[in-house]
Amino acid sequence: MSRHDDIQLLRVNYLRGPNMWTYRPVLEVWLDLGRLEEFPSHKLEGFNDRLTAALPALVEHHCGVGERGGFLQRLTEGTWMGHVLEHIVIELLNLSGMPTGFGQTRSTSKTGVYRMVFRARDEQVARAALAEGHALIMAMINAEAFDVKAAVDRIRDKVDDCYLGPSTAAIVAAATDRRIPHIRLNDGNLVQLGHGARQRRIWTAETDMTSAIAEGIARDKDLTKSLLKSVGVPVPAGTAVKTAAEAWEAAQDIGLPVVVKPSDGNHGRGVTLDLRQEADVAAAFELADKEGSEVLVESYIPGNEHRLLVVGGQVVAAARGDEAWITGDGQHTLTQLVDLQINTDPRRGLTEDFPLNRITLGEDAVVLLDLQRQGVTPASVPAVGQRVLIQRNGNVAIDCTAQVHPEVAHAVSLAARTIGLDIAGVDLVSTDISKPLSETGGAIVEVNAGPGLLMHLKPAEGMPQPVGQAIIDHLFAEDETGRIPVVGVLASQGGNHITRLVAWLLHLNGRHVGLACGDGLFLGPRRVEKRASIRWDAAHRLLMNRVVDAVVVQNDAASILKDGLAYDRCQVGVVTDMAATVDLSHYDTLTEDQRFKVLRTQIDVVLAEGAAVLNAAEPRLVEMAELSDGEVLLYAREEGNEALQAHRAKGGRAVFLQGGTAVLAQGSSETVGANIAGLAQRFAKAGQPTDDTTLLAAVATAWAMNVSPELISAGLDTFVPDLAQ
Repeated sequence: MSRHDDIQLLRVNYLRGPNMWTYRPVLEVWLDLGRLEEFPSHKLEGFNDRLTAALPALVEHHCGVGERGGFLQRLTEGTWMGHVLEHIVIELLNLSGMPTGFGQTRSTSKTGVYRMVFRARDEQVARAALAEGHALIMAMINAEAFDVKAAVDRIRDKVDDCYLGPSTAAIVAAATDRRIPHIRLNDGNLVQLGHGARQRRIWTAETDMTSAIAEGIARDKDLTKSLLKSVGVPVPAGTAVKTAAEAWEAAQDIGLPVVVKPSDGNHGRGVTLDLRQEADVAAAFELADKEGSEVLVESYIPGNEHRLLVVGGQVVAAARGDEAWITGDGQHTLTQLVDLQINTDPRRGLTEDFPLNRITLGEDAVVLLDLQRQGVTPASVPAVGQRVLIQRNGNVAIDCTAQVHPEVAHAVSLAARTIGLDIAGVDLVSTDISKPLSETGGAIVEVNAGPGLLMHLKPAEGMPQPVGQAIIDHLFAEDETGRIPVVGVLASQGGNHITRLVAWLLHLNGRHVGLACGDGLFLGPRRVEKRASIRWDAAHRLLMNRVVDAVVVQNDAASILKDGLAYDRCQVGVVTDMAATVDLSHYDTLTEDQRFKVLRTQIDVVLAEGAAVLNAAEPRLVEMAELSDGEVLLYAREEGNEALQAHRAKGGRAVFLQGGTAVLAQGSSETVGANIAGLAQRFAKAGQPTDDTTLLAAVATAWAMNVSPELISAGLDTFVPDLAQ
């Protein structure tokens, strides 16, 4: 078989917001099959067998058939390689831990050239999956070897490098479940939830409500313990020391056994437990001294280590830790036994996907010290049946949320409130968390800011806890979505006039308005950027602005095809006509039907409590009415417009012109509104001629935003158009 040339990837574009394909970000790939256009899947000998052997889970892809095995049916019947590549990329993403269910492939006006899209939560991950999928499909076509596991590992590495960490991702997922929008603010885990003035921010498990003072207190373990003790929270007795000799003296005063730890360390680094000998205390002091600015000696509290998560003053999850032991066989060294008996546990790994960490003896000085205290080294070969303690703490991953005693929960909640943290990870030691600490002799040993959530999301044992939901419920009341009103306007002509007028009327209505339009970028009445701002990034900047409580955005078909919309949903979506402002042949958008699919995007994203504003004089736009999840408001120059009359007959709202004045009607009720003729004359005098229909669109949009007819009338009378530049 002669080798087939590679499928050519002509263009790869990341659509960052709602687009003609879907509500979500996608990677759009323009590809040229070349001679493979003549070879659908059933005409490539052995291709289907090789592909399904490499990716057996393709049987789960329903494809257009709508049932399990649907895609395999399409392979058997014969489908083109662009469609096959779509499913390969989706499956590679699934295998890499980023489940993806959406994809489409469509032919273009040029034979052999296709547009393929697939859901892309992160652009870099999507591009990596595309590259691996492209290599895989060519290997399958040409009957060449391909290492699927290595490809998946490379994509998974890209996910780890580029995507949100599991704690942040859980919070964002909970926000999405409540229809709260989010914006990633950096390459890490700083995320904005909501828009404009109603936004909140998280950084992993820290929020914009997390006090810097409280974080400083939590880092100082001695100060933390002092404050907790003052309010009656049980804490171990202890003191700060400066030398190993002082540490031993303090241990004798407190009473053996003791714990030695750094005053401001974290993740258990430098913490040595159950110390009973002077040499051990001295060695532990040296370890702790390397990890923190000060060393603490505390009484040793017997029992299991627990981590309780407090959110908004409530305990929402708890996990218990276990010690890690090995049992000797008389043949293997301790290092080998750790790998054979502990690290083989499938729950252990090196990434955040695993609830338990792998143990490497040479990397943890505390573990080495514990081995030394037991009279062994990593190279020792324990006798048959001899048990050796490998790790005392750090294995907290067994869910015990349902077992927490109410008095324990009260003490833990009080600890978090005393330190001042809205989200806290509270470490306590107790022999039985289902009993009060006063009965077990347990105590709270640390209060941590920015706690990890993985142990609660993916416990090694027990049920996962909805901690992301708890954090979202803490940040947003039940009836809050973090949204501000967004108005999106699609117009081939006069869009800048519509958006300027709407922004002005919202400003008069008491809003702090951000406006991105052809005339520039505006905050309130102030223009902050003069260049045309019919751009995704300009609108995006407004949604990030914490002062803005309403946003007006001018869009066009080209901006949607290039980037998608900057917002996921809007309060009011406006489409004035079916024309295009520029030639769209670059996007293979050549016909009115194709433009319809692009322009409808603006109406598809209207909220259920919002409204679509459509020009009743354009029959294709009237068709869009059924696409709106919210109300529909029609406008037209002529009162007798057939679509307008039918809409009013159903009780719908409509705006039309009568004697140079806008009339706002609902059903049979009519309200005389703004002086359209006078405003049109002022635009003409300013060198910016506009038409009545454009001004009616502005009136209708403002009314859809619940601006009163009286304010609309007064506002248009006071609007002063800019002089033409």
